[in-house]
Amino acid sequence: MSKVYFWNLRTTRKSPHALKMKKLLKQSGLNAIIDPGNLVALKVHFGESGNTGYLNALNLRPIVDFLKKAGAKPFFTDTSTLYVGDRGESVSHGLLAARHGYDPNIVGAPVMFADGLRGEYETTIPYEGKHISEAYVGGMFMETDMMVTLNHVKGHGLAGYGGAIKNIGMGCASKRGKMHVHVSTAPHLHPEKCTGCGVCITECAAKALDIDDEGKILMAGKCSGCGRCFLSCRYGAISIDWKSDVDIFTKRLIEYNKAILDRLKRPAMHINFLMNITPDCDCHGYSDAPICPDLGVMISSDPVAVDQASLDMINSAPPLYPSRLPDGLSKGDDKFKALTPDTPDSFGLKFAEEIGLGSRNYKLVTI
Repeated sequence: MSKVYFWNLRTTRKSPHALKMKKLLKQSGLNAIIDPGNLVALKVHFGESGNTGYLNALNLRPIVDFLKKAGAKPFFTDTSTLYVGDRGESVSHGLLAARHGYDPNIVGAPVMFADGLRGEYETTIPYEGKHISEAYVGGMFMETDMMVTLNHVKGHGLAGYGGAIKNIGMGCASKRGKMHVHVSTAPHLHPEKCTGCGVCITECAAKALDIDDEGKILMAGKCSGCGRCFLSCRYGAISIDWKSDVDIFTKRLIEYNKAILDRLKRPAMHINFLMNITPDCDCHGYSDAPICPDLGVMISSDPVAVDQASLDMINSAPPLYPSRLPDGLSKGDDKFKALTPDTPDSFGLKFAEEIGLGSRNYKLVTI
């Protein structure tokens, strides 16, 4: 049984936010597994432009200060997105992070992107799984001395639920890794929209694309899944079927977790923030109304346990209206399942337990 440490967000004049967070971190044993000089990656989602649900950077400053006091050198990090937007490469991504409060002069730690300038700096991790044989991961994650995941708990249109496991499996993957998790086949080609400009052919890492006699795109080789063609096309001639198979997507995502966490230099810690619990991922350019009240902060060395504890607490909380939740839900009803009924039972946590990623059995320790 794994321990999950919990703070319910209550504070007093003598015990404000920073002191409560310090107590939570200390009780979890985080300081005991850090050596002076360790470079500690704080894996976080900076939020898409227009989104307001992402983690408030000021709430994370106590974590940075705690790690520094233990002698560590923390830095915030993420990877580039597969889709086109302000997080598609590190220059725009860095400016966006700063606009959202992740400025080293404010939060006390720099922002560095684990997959390099364009999302192509990666490490290939061999993994003997049921659904993947290797994982493509931002190269910096394998160089860091330790990783602490900072996870905004919320819904997700495909996975159904986003917490520690989503932040690791998708958030640590390079562009090629994200493509690998999402689809098991090449992108879809739409020759009728192709202008024959040839930009995608230049971008294709595997040299798998070509132009036919009519000046239209065609697949002439084996796709490596890098996603560069999709990102380069401005005419809609290349697309990705994001929802090809939700169950397989979820299992591939979970196997990416196992591949990544097993290769880190030391065990990671996972901090789930059950605050501003919105129905959508922070990748959206907006944030809908929360589906339940703010509940607290959880930390554990077990990503499965902390995600299971988060789901249990959210389902035990009263639903909030107006929100996207269907009418008539009560305490105890599965809120995320009501929002995304096509997602697998337990959001893949049963499979995660089966492959040894962690345990769904936990003991909640409240500070």
